[in-house]
Amino acid sequence: MFLADVVGNVVSPIQCDFLNGRVLLLVQPVTPRDMPASNARIAIDTVGAGEGDRVLVIDEGNSGRQILGASDEPVKTLIVGVVDHIELHGEHTYNHCEGA
Repeated sequence: MFLADVVGNVVSPIQCDFLNGRVLLLVQPVTPRDMPASNARIAIDTVGAGEGDRVLVIDEGNSGRQILGASDEPVKTLIVGVVDHIELHGEHTYNHCEGA
């Protein structure tokens, strides 16, 4: 599980049938102090997140398939929560209402 910022939408005219009607978002993993953590990834949105949101992401196929109830589908990375604020060692490092 990791934190990420939603940085864009992904639209693909060719995909597996399971993804039809699902929202795909481009997420950039970040540290709790807003530093990029690794390469961007494509995630299936399960919570209604949008560009600019900080989100909680699961990046493990079995967990993703269990959440979606899709035991035999090609699922790995899912957005499972929108982050309101982050407090690290008593310091607020992120607040959704303030932008960062």
